[in-house]
Amino acid sequence: MSLDNAVWLLTGLAAVVVLLTRMRLSSEQSQSGHAVVPLSVVNAHTLVGVAALAVWIYYLTSPDGMWGLAGLGLWWIEVGLGLLILARWMSRPSKHAADTTGDSWAEGPALSILGHIGLLLGVGFFTWIVIADKLAG
Repeated sequence: MSLDNAVWLLTGLAAVVVLLTRMRLSSEQSQSGHAVVPLSVVNAHTLVGVAALAVWIYYLTSPDGMWGLAGLGLWWIEVGLGLLILARWMSRPSKHAADTTGDSWAEGPALSILGHIGLLLGVGFFTWIVIADKLAG
């Protein structure tokens, strides 16, 4: 598999992580656990993710180093927001926290950990691709 194909594959997986996080946390009432993520944070995660995807796809279709750097900046913001959401969800409950409710997506945070740590590693790979100028385009 060429590096270009790997980048496109990881771009698609990143889009899935952004979409699934949005779907999973789009309603504060349906969130499981004790640390409800405010809708404004979920909206910021989604908006930055969509912007990162748009800029990144533009970079991949017409490689220009400045667009690659702009895309990387947005991806790193997206990863930061995602990891903060994940950390909040996994944090210890306070005395006044609501009881954990059932989660129809998965038992515990495994799916979120996989998605967000995977995105962190993928963005690290994207960074190497841009810095080392590895795209064939």
